[in-house]
Amino acid sequence: MGDIFQKKARKKNGRIALGKWGESLAAEFLVENGYTLVTTNYRTPDGEIDLVVTKDRELVFVEVKTRQNLAFGMPEEAVNDEKLDHLESAVGHYLLLHPEYENNWRLDVISVIGSPAGKKPQIDWFENVTG
Repeated sequence: MGDIFQKKARKKNGRIALGKWGESLAAEFLVENGYTLVTTNYRTPDGEIDLVVTKDRELVFVEVKTRQNLAFGMPEEAVNDEKLDHLESAVGHYLLLHPEYENNWRLDVISVIGSPAGKKPQIDWFENVTG
């Protein structure tokens, strides 16, 4: 029985490590595109915002989804309506503390396909995913 729990723990730790790797790549990608990293893994009662960046006085909240392959679909497909609702609530929490950005922000999604040991990952950027 202990083996089952150990396997689940290793699998979860592997997913967390893959996600952190993807977030790191996404942050580097954004910085290379002229954005300034404000914070990572901003936690609120409504959820977590992976990356907060800024450029030209616009605040950008970024959800990063990482997959090793497409066995479970495209990474960005995991950002469904329920996830968007949680993200928008988390953004609202952030904006309460930073009202200067209240009318100058957007929510983006970056998908990463690959793994640290693999070839160059594929990075796709979806800007302004909320209507």
